[in-house]
Amino acid sequence: MVDISKKPVVEREALAEGTIFLKPETIRLIKENKVEKGDVLQISSICTLIAVKKTPELVPFCHPIPIESVKPEFEIGDMYIKVRVKVKSTSKTGVEMEALSGVLNALLNIWDLVKKYEKDSSGNYPFTKIQDVRVVSKVKYE
Repeated sequence: MVDISKKPVVEREALAEGTIFLKPETIRLIKENKVEKGDVLQISSICTLIAVKKTPELVPFCHPIPIESVKPEFEIGDMYIKVRVKVKSTSKTGVEMEALSGVLNALLNIWDLVKKYEKDSSGNYPFTKIQDVRVVSKVKYE
């Protein structure tokens, strides 16, 4: 772990995003809240928060930091859901790993919740994919 003891405590924020591509029929089920396992966006929002708070357990070189705000947003297109997560903290180190963890966990949970509808006759996922996971921005207020 990197020594951050000499760094000042400042307000920091990061925004990350990623996209999952799904069949149009699956998107329709999500929009109509007809997915058997439950409300996909509500469940994924909770999963985002859990992942952000557990990032130091998942990424061992991350420092545990106080999380002050987690804001997941979902953009639903005809064949995709884009997840954006903004994380804020006042700490000695940034929150981009936390934002990325939130995005990835939301995307994985979306996949898990709808996999029944995404499988083909052989049990594979020829259309479903996660891509474009990235840090959109990070800010350090001094």
